[in-house]
Amino acid sequence: MSPDGCLTSRPGPGHGTVEAPCRPYSRHVQARVLVVDDDATVAEVVAGYLARAGYEVEQAADGPEALRRVRERQPDLVVLDLMLPGLDGVEVCRRIRGGEAARPDVPVVMLTAMGEEDDRISGLEVGADDYVTKPFSPRELVLRVESVLRRAGSGAAPRPDGAPGALRAGDLLVDLDAHRVTRAGRTLALTAREYDLLTFLVQNPGVAFSREDLMHRVWGWSYGDLSTVTVHIRRLREKVEADAADPRLVVTVWGVGYRFDAPAEGTERVAQHATRPVAAGFAVEEPTAGPRTEAPAGPTGGDS
Repeated sequence: MSPDGCLTSRPGPGHGTVEAPCRPYSRHVQARVLVVDDDATVAEVVAGYLARAGYEVEQAADGPEALRRVRERQPDLVVLDLMLPGLDGVEVCRRIRGGEAARPDVPVVMLTAMGEEDDRISGLEVGADDYVTKPFSPRELVLRVESVLRRAGSGAAPRPDGAPGALRAGDLLVDLDAHRVTRAGRTLALTAREYDLLTFLVQNPGVAFSREDLMHRVWGWSYGDLSTVTVHIRRLREKVEADAADPRLVVTVWGVGYRFDAPAEGTERVAQHATRPVAAGFAVEEPTAGPRTEAPAGPTGGDS
């Protein structure tokens, strides 16, 4: 039963009925969320709050079922418990990101135990976009889901009128309209948070940001585990740097945080784009058509 005591029953895939709160407290959102938790009580409370917020909710009680539902039902987001029997949440997330479920880019919000920092880091390292620690407020979880979906769908913040449609730094191209990042012509498989982080940094070249700054400006959190930022920076470097062990783009500013350094040679014109210079090391490209992009920032200097 939900904390407010107002519940109605509706069909729940594979789990009989799901108790859903009576009156919506948030605007209706057309998105499908898969809740994966072997604790039926937790799963039903979470599903009820998400349904109340306007989401279409499905449930899975274990890892194999979760992978099957991601593959067959194509959810817009997965709420994934870390401690699943057999195939745990870390392995499920790893397989999703590896393409086994045919949705390597689906946003994942991990549910972890309070105080288990290693578990949180493990989840982030395999590609979780966000996490919520148990015990948690269902309303907080709904807000996290809304935040991740908003970023995944349209980036961290709207692009101002007249802002460049794409930014090139060396062989790295961030297409703000297509919501796509390529390196040397190859599309990079970034999670929603990694994309937000990269876009934020690329839009602020040469500026050092602390992990607190990045958590606030990219994640939208006023507080939280700063290792979240550290892990995302590490994963981002593995994808955008020629050598993640010797980063030249996303660099550590010791005692401060992270900074994006644009390479001096990154100003060439690209076919089918109108290019105009902006900051040192950048070419701004305005594509003829396409979506947009944004990115988060990096941690205070504790990571090399």
